[in-house]
Amino acid sequence: MSDHIVRAYDNELELLGRKIAEMGGIAEQMIADAMDALGSMNVELAKKVVASDVRLDTLQREIEEAAILTIARRQPMAVDLRNIVAAIRISSDLERVGDLAKNIAKRTIKIGSESRLPRAIVGLNHMGKLASAQMKDVLDAYAQRDVERAQEVWARDAEIDALEDSVFRDLLTFMMEDPRNISFCTHLLFCSKNLERMGDHATNIAETVYYLVTGNNLPMDRPKGGDWTGLRT
Repeated sequence: MSDHIVRAYDNELELLGRKIAEMGGIAEQMIADAMDALGSMNVELAKKVVASDVRLDTLQREIEEAAILTIARRQPMAVDLRNIVAAIRISSDLERVGDLAKNIAKRTIKIGSESRLPRAIVGLNHMGKLASAQMKDVLDAYAQRDVERAQEVWARDAEIDALEDSVFRDLLTFMMEDPRNISFCTHLLFCSKNLERMGDHATNIAETVYYLVTGNNLPMDRPKGGDWTGLRT
């Protein structure tokens, strides 16, 4: 980021970056805690995840307000304008990631008292690790303005899609084996969809980082995996 004649302008841009970093840290922690809560059926930890979403929402609103004020006050151009637009876009994606983690936590609270099927959660745990890795890598790419790393995250979106397909088939099998598993596994199906959506938001952020640094857009068609994309909504 280049220095400007008015130091306050630099401070405004740096503040946006710091708030994005804070949002990213909260979102990453929410994903980790939501998956830990699901794996251990820890209702108290799940409630903590739900409560964390308030701070994420607040930061997203603060970023939008600060970005709009900076645009009105400084009339930015070129890379400065891309920095501000990127902050707005990324804050929106991170807010949605927080909502998705909160959704997983809410389902954990609902099924916490049900008899568990431990093997049904194995695939979800793998999905959670992939989603966490995607989020960490793309936030590092943003902080470092690393185009190559952002492109790697963009290209890896197919991995979590393919794993979601595998989880879908496994959970369907468990439900067919024993109807008593239907309610529990249905909640897990929604959790897997939440994790897949997190991967989509990480990919959104990767596209924004690419735009921020280069001024260009990545291709419209993302890499996709799996053989039941027609069922996606």
